[in-house]
Amino acid sequence: MAKMNRRGNQAPVDITLSDEAIEWIVRLQSGRSTQEDFDGFAAWRSRSEEHERAAQEAETIWNGIGLAGSKVRARTTSRRAVLGAGVLCLGSVGLWKAGVLGLGPSADFATAIAEQRRFALPDGSEMLLAGNSAVSLGFDERLRKLTLLQGQAMFTVAKDAARPFLVEANSGTTRAIGTIFNVDLRPSETVVSVVEGVVEVSTERMPTRSVQPKAEQRVRYTENGAPSEPEDIDPTMETAWQRGKLIFNRRPLEDVVAEIERYRRGEIVIARSQIRSMAVTGVFDLSEPDAVLQTIAETLPVTVTRLPFVTIIR
Repeated sequence: MAKMNRRGNQAPVDITLSDEAIEWIVRLQSGRSTQEDFDGFAAWRSRSEEHERAAQEAETIWNGIGLAGSKVRARTTSRRAVLGAGVLCLGSVGLWKAGVLGLGPSADFATAIAEQRRFALPDGSEMLLAGNSAVSLGFDERLRKLTLLQGQAMFTVAKDAARPFLVEANSGTTRAIGTIFNVDLRPSETVVSVVEGVVEVSTERMPTRSVQPKAEQRVRYTENGAPSEPEDIDPTMETAWQRGKLIFNRRPLEDVVAEIERYRRGEIVIARSQIRSMAVTGVFDLSEPDAVLQTIAETLPVTVTRLPFVTIIR
C-alpha cells in the first residue's frame, strides 16, 4: 500500500526514486534505447509499489501534464506531478511530442529555435518572427488575415483602407490601421503591444467589447476572457527580444519558460502547478537562455534538474 501523509493523502514519491525514474524515461526517449533498456525499466518499476509510483510520475512529467487543481496539489507540497489514475504508455509519449511539433503543414511562415526572421508579406507589410514561432496566412481581395499559431511576432502594417489587416491569436483578433504592433502568445495569456499607431482588439468570448490601445500601450486577454483595458508600457521593454534581450518584470514562471524555450533546445517541464505563477524578474541575453534557469534556481523556492533532452523545474 502506498504511504499516506498525516492528512490521508498519498505521500510524495521518494526523491531518489523519482530522479531514477526520470533518468529511465529520458534514456528510453533518447532515440538510442534498446530492448534491454525497456526490459530494464520494466524490471525497475516492478521492484515495489513506490518504484511503480515513481515510474508513473516520471511519465506524467515527460508529457508536461499533471494534476493541476487536484486535492493532492492543493493540500501538499509534493515535488512533482503524480498521475492519479492509469499509466501513460511510452508510446503515447512519442505521439504527444509529435503533436506539439505538428504545426508545419498549417504554418506558412515559421522559425526554428533561436532563430529570428523577417518576412515580406504580399501587401507590402513586414513581419518579424521570434524564435520557434509560426504564422499562417489568409490574404484575399477583401481581407488581410494572419493567425499566430505559436510564439511571437512584430507586424509593420502597410496602409490599405479597403482591406483590414487582422491578426488572430488564441481566440482573439487584433485589427490594425497603418501601425506597428507586437503579438505575444503566452501560456497564460496573449499580449498585444502597440509601438506606433492604434489597433482594435476583441475576443470570440466577448465580441461586442473591443478596446483600442494606442502607441506605447498594451492589452491582454485569455482564451475565455475579454481584453483588458489598455495600460501604458515602455515599448523598448516589450520589443527587447529584437535586440537580443529578454526582460522580465514579475512575469509568471510558466510564461518565462515558454519564452526561453523559443531560444533554447530541449524540453523544460514545470512539474508542480502551484509554482507556475511565481514571479520572475531580470534582464538576460538571448544568447544565454540557461542564465534564466540559473536565476530561477537561485531566486525562487524551486529545484532545477538538468538531464539530457529535458530540464525539470519542481
